[in-house]
Amino acid sequence: MIQRLILAALAACLTLAPVAAQAAVEPIGRIEIAQMMGRWYEVARVPNQLQNGCQAGASDWTPQAKGFAVVQSCRKDSPTGPLKTWKAKATVADARTNAKFKMSFFGGVVTQDYVVVEHRPDQGWLVLATANGKYLWLMSQKPVLPAAIKSQALARIRQLGFDIGRLEFPLPARS
Repeated sequence: MIQRLILAALAACLTLAPVAAQAAVEPIGRIEIAQMMGRWYEVARVPNQLQNGCQAGASDWTPQAKGFAVVQSCRKDSPTGPLKTWKAKATVADARTNAKFKMSFFGGVVTQDYVVVEHRPDQGWLVLATANGKYLWLMSQKPVLPAAIKSQALARIRQLGFDIGRLEFPLPARS
């Protein structure tokens, strides 16, 4: 068990550590924390080692006394494959915008800064990126983002300066 934890922590360190200097990303504006709570489904992501082979990804955000509990999950290799989960604790790192988070994984062994670079609560999606801009996720409040809204979200990601050609689109959860 301890060896699995050490290997998982090492994999996360390799995944979350920047390979090369990237431009820092900034939030588009202030977000309401209450709008971050609940389940977010993964629509697209920049590939990373921790999520290799992940399909039907989701993140569940719940408030805690100090910050938030975040449970991330996916299915290995297919939307019906074995469930894989990992837990994180998140705290707001910038009370001015509420859009910057410090997350710790594996009991605090690994930490990473994240930024909500776009949030469209009226359309039910957001874009979360690592603070160094290396990794990015398009998340939706519904398992499948309608095609027209997904196109708008991808256009916005491109407008923000990210290379949408790097994105992969995992299969959604089956209803």
